[in-house]
Amino acid sequence: MTQWKQMSEPADSADTEKSLKMSATLKLKHKSIGAEVRRGTYDIVVDGQYAGSLEMNATIEITVEPGRHTVQVRNGRNSSRTETFNAAESETVAFRCTGKRFLPIFLASFIVPSLALKLTRQ
Repeated sequence: MTQWKQMSEPADSADTEKSLKMSATLKLKHKSIGAEVRRGTYDIVVDGQYAGSLEMNATIEITVEPGRHTVQVRNGRNSSRTETFNAAESETVAFRCTGKRFLPIFLASFIVPSLALKLTRQ
């Protein structure tokens, strides 16, 4: 006769799934080709929360949960537009940020500060 031992179920299957999920990576690089007027340290905002800072010619990697996220870089009153991205498990999502803009956009950024910095998906 075979005996079966009853195993208790996890308290919350959502907690178990969450612990099994792998994270994704957001990689930001502050790099410009040529001269850049706005080359100070950029603050990184992910999903509306401060996530770190980025110096000129540096790269930062930020761990994020898989799913839909927003990212923005700021430098004082200047900022980039908010970019939306989807990150899958174990995926690295890369952006390059710069303060170098074409002259008309550079001049317009004094009136509309969200035009001052640019995030480009790599």
